[in-house]
Amino acid sequence: MSDLKPIAPAEAKAQYLEAIRTEKAESTVQTREYQLRHFVRWCGEEDIENMNTLDGRDLMNYRKWRREDGDLNNVTLRSQMSNIRHFIDFCGRIDAVPSNLHEKVLLPSLDKYENRRDESLSAERARSILDFLERFEYASRDHVAFLVLWKTGMRTGGLRALDVEDYYPRKGALELVHRPDTGTPLKNKEAGERMIALGDAECEVIDDYLERKRENATDEHGRDPLITTKNGRMGKVTIRRTAYRLTRPCIYAGECPHDKDPMDCEARTDYDKASQCPDAVSAHPIRRGSITHHLDNDVPKVAVSDRMDVSPDVIDAHYDAASKEGKMNRRREYVEDI
Repeated sequence: MSDLKPIAPAEAKAQYLEAIRTEKAESTVQTREYQLRHFVRWCGEEDIENMNTLDGRDLMNYRKWRREDGDLNNVTLRSQMSNIRHFIDFCGRIDAVPSNLHEKVLLPSLDKYENRRDESLSAERARSILDFLERFEYASRDHVAFLVLWKTGMRTGGLRALDVEDYYPRKGALELVHRPDTGTPLKNKEAGERMIALGDAECEVIDDYLERKRENATDEHGRDPLITTKNGRMGKVTIRRTAYRLTRPCIYAGECPHDKDPMDCEARTDYDKASQCPDAVSAHPIRRGSITHHLDNDVPKVAVSDRMDVSPDVIDAHYDAASKEGKMNRRREYVEDI
């Protein structure tokens, strides 16, 4: 204890956030800041004014308090306590707490499947949506946005980061570039930069969009976004709403599986309420479905990992939505002749 330097919880939080700002995406920093607000609030309620006094029992009490205060499930609590462990580890490095105190941050154990995100867009539904767009909204903004999300499996942040100059029609490729200074960071920063191959059919749609349908607009930094609105670059909220709208069965299939009258369904008549449709999904399930579709079509996991900027372990844990039978069938060709 004698080697520790006194520091208030709020000051330790501020130093931690400043330290990670150079290595984490701004959205990650904001998430950590929000979560640490609760820790600082708890310290205030417990009259903990100096980080030096924290011990393992305090951290156990915080975990119990946070679960009850936030009504958190195991998955969310584990995520938040993992961030607390990272914070306490940092505090140990600046002599605010004992150097091994972070090891006493206990994470809730999870059931094998508890941390999976099961919502996924199937390849069949994606094909139906693309058929609808090709027939009725060919080379529109929505068509290009959905086509790129599905064919490349990129994140929404990657989609909105694309500029016209990042499209290479002769090479049949899109390039993702980390440009945090002009408002389009990539989740994994420079490590997420990559070239993504496109097929001839996808290039034809993008070419026609650029020639006939793209709004001639620049963003606030003077850049030329690939996908534009009247106000400039397509925002994350617009992308999310587009995903919800296009994945409603009444749009691409012309019928409601829940037997609702389209005239009386707010999810059908009000675009802002499209997310209320039980079958509508946001952009992330599109990414998950795309990753699964690539794997189902025998694309090697390492290639999917590079194309989608996600590690093989994370693919296994969170993104591969195939059933047990589907995964068996993928392996079949490798063992049939043994």
